Amino acid sequence: MADTTTEDAPGADAAEEAANQAILATSPAIVANTFGDYVRASITRIRAGESGVLPVVGGLILISILFQSLNRHFLTSGNLVNLLVQGAAYMLLAMGEVFALLLGEIDLSIGFVSGIGGIVTAELVKQSNGWPWWAAIAAGLLACAAIGLVQGTIITRLGLPSFVVTLAGLLGWQGVMLLILGKGGSLPINDKVINDIASGTLTPAAGWVVMLVAVGLFGLQTWWRDSRRRASGLVAPPTSVTVAKVIAAFLAGTALVLICNANRGTLVPIRGVPWVVLVVLGVLAMWTFLLGRTTFGRYIYAIGGNAEAARRAGVNLSAIRTMAFTLASFTSGVAGIVYASRLRSVSTALDGGTLVLYAVAAAVIGGTSLFGGRGKAVHAVLGGLVIAAIDNGMGLQGFSAASKYVVTALVLLAAVTIDALVRRRGATGK
Repeated sequence: MADTTTEDAPGADAAEEAANQAILATSPAIVANTFGDYVRASITRIRAGESGVLPVVGGLILISILFQSLNRHFLTSGNLVNLLVQGAAYMLLAMGEVFALLLGEIDLSIGFVSGIGGIVTAELVKQSNGWPWWAAIAAGLLACAAIGLVQGTIITRLGLPSFVVTLAGLLGWQGVMLLILGKGGSLPINDKVINDIASGTLTPAAGWVVMLVAVGLFGLQTWWRDSRRRASGLVAPPTSVTVAKVIAAFLAGTALVLICNANRGTLVPIRGVPWVVLVVLGVLAMWTFLLGRTTFGRYIYAIGGNAEAARRAGVNLSAIRTMAFTLASFTSGVAGIVYASRLRSVSTALDGGTLVLYAVAAAVIGGTSLFGGRGKAVHAVLGGLVIAAIDNGMGLQGFSAASKYVVTALVLLAAVTIDALVRRRGATGK
């Protein structure tokens, strides 16, 4: 990564320390020597308002119980896999939005930027152009990243509000979509690989192999990280907690593969983990590592926690903020390609305004703060699952689109209220 400190800055060490302090301020470290100590410390943090993902996980459980009691098909393997596929675009867009929210900013353009990514990809794989699928996807993602770079530069260099710049982007990129698609209003995708992103599946055996490899890599990385911190005398969870995390990941992966490998077809057997699930998990892993294990991620939290303190410590605010908007648009490009793959086309019917509102709602419902400085990529995935579950469950019950919007609005309002109360409790408790 390029140097992100200014020439007259106190130095990278000071900036790093400021970033670490910002992270600790929003999520204090747990000091524990045994599993019991860790549990008690965690309970103390929850009572202090640091509830993490517990509210959204509890909400998902309640939503599942409610819809299962209303319709016994809700928790069937076929419907759960369908729910994951439906919610993939929401999860990806929300992960992109997290980059802006962590800074205390917002990006309203990602809905239609995702459409640009889908259009570029679909246009290049047309038979008349003949681009290979991988090159078309790369071009679509680079186009979206370029859009984010331009918008981020305008925001940071000219000092304009992100709300205004990205609102202009929402309107402008919608217009570009209409100009490109023209009177036909639709651009079909005939490439099998791109269409299989949303509809293709792994074989049952391949699903198990991928899960075991993923859990193995997670376990090795977690064990190495915690062991190194213990050896260095830094705060780290006890060995028993590290083992428990790896076991939990294995159980979650096993449950996912079992659900996806169950036959969900009617006339023709359909089994296997959908490709799109791997796409979501891959993006989740990348952004979790970027935000949690790199200097860039620490700087984002530092800016969101206290931008002036980060600036004084030597963090180049303009560079970090511009890169954050670039990554937000890049991630929206991934969502746009997934969305186009699911529909096997790109059309003017894409409602980018609703998509971006769902993205913000998913991130906030999952636990990302609207005030900056607190949030993770996993929050976006969990929030996207909540929105997809509400949409799916109410659809099974035959509720109208109006009812779905109202319920989603109430859930969002509850999430924002909880966030505000947690921040207020944390401030008064210090």
